Amino acid sequence: MKKIRWHSCNVLSAGTEARQLWQFAAKGGGFKLDRTQTVPANQALPTQWVFKDWRTLFQRKLNVAWLPPGQVFLRVAQFPEASPEETRAMVELQLERLSPVPVTQIAWTVHALPEIRDHQQTLIVVIVARDVVEDFLGTLEGQGFLADRLELSLLDELEAIPIREDGAYVHVSDGGPPDTALVAWWTGGILRNLSLLHLPPGETRVPQLRQQLTQAAWAGELDGWLTAPPAWHLVAGEASAGPWESALRAAVEAPVRVIPPPSATDLAARTAHRAARAGDLPGLLPPEYAKRYQQQFVDRLWIRSLLAVGAVYCLGVLIYFAMLGVVVFQKNAVEQKVTDLSRSYTNALQLKARYEVLKERQELKYAALDCWRLVAELLPEGATLQGLDFADGRKLALNGNVPADQVMAVIEFSSALRKAQVRGQPMFDPLKGDAFTQRQNPGAATVTWSFSLELNRAEEKTK
Repeated sequence: MKKIRWHSCNVLSAGTEARQLWQFAAKGGGFKLDRTQTVPANQALPTQWVFKDWRTLFQRKLNVAWLPPGQVFLRVAQFPEASPEETRAMVELQLERLSPVPVTQIAWTVHALPEIRDHQQTLIVVIVARDVVEDFLGTLEGQGFLADRLELSLLDELEAIPIREDGAYVHVSDGGPPDTALVAWWTGGILRNLSLLHLPPGETRVPQLRQQLTQAAWAGELDGWLTAPPAWHLVAGEASAGPWESALRAAVEAPVRVIPPPSATDLAARTAHRAARAGDLPGLLPPEYAKRYQQQFVDRLWIRSLLAVGAVYCLGVLIYFAMLGVVVFQKNAVEQKVTDLSRSYTNALQLKARYEVLKERQELKYAALDCWRLVAELLPEGATLQGLDFADGRKLALNGNVPADQVMAVIEFSSALRKAQVRGQPMFDPLKGDAFTQRQNPGAATVTWSFSLELNRAEEKTK
């Protein structure tokens, strides 16, 4: 038997007018009552209690429903001591003899009592008609309760009542029909038989009740387990103890000891413990219903997962478009700022260009005057300057005549002019310009000379 680790257990008592729901939390190897609620028949059960979601994968939840005892058949049998699986197999072989309904039309389970005598165990075989189980499950499904197990509270009540003496114990369930009771026959500390009693209305109730008890006693005498008049006990609450006690005393003509039954909360706790211990052993819930509930749970998880993924995707798309909108807005703002700055930059470039032109004009004006001054100061006395050309604001071209015996003075003039400085800076680039040339005209006593220089400022502007 596979042991399952449960997180919580819900026990539902489905009454006709109201439903009682208990929730137990798994603590210390057992179950402790967490909360309880009474739900009217016209209201839905609390979804957060009974509904299973993805957290159930990690925190297992057990939903148990009490089957109404009115249409349940109970049989007591003695079988050799064995494991739960072997015991169920042995009962299945004897099921046709024990069941009052054809085996193909029933749902059944077996409950073993804790007392074992001479390697014999006492079993209570629970048999319910299949259509009764299906109708009950359909009612629970309509209320949003998908049961994992169907249990019978009478089984827990039988174990909860201490058996201090042999006899007949009449159990009247507050949740069942008020005119029906279950009689448990105990001898030698062993449960021998379970039979149903019906309390008819009217004046004939006592004779008919006496007849039912007499027939059950005769059956016990024939089987050999009833050898003396039994002691009578009535297990009933205050609401149902009155009519049953008076009728039972009159029918058996003997004292009747009234025993208060355990509370419904105590029975629910016992049911939770018993259902949790059952593990994966089959119960009254048909296997196809369990498979269908499990498949619905898996499908619901898939659908919710897909919806969650879709919601996350849509949220991501919304966030993406929101961020894209912010980025586009920022881009447009930057582009507008660039446009505004480009206009200012263009205007600044135009102003700079104009300033450079004016500055260059101003410099060229002074450069031409400086060149003229230097030529005037350095030109030898015998040399004649025929041309001074200041071209492109950077090139100074000189030519003239000089007597043949004074050519050396003009060469020195070109060298001095190339090294001349103005305001502490070289006026001309010593490496640029045309070299000094001379040409003597045939039959003439003079030499024609020429050379050119480039202003030093032209290179600075380029840099």
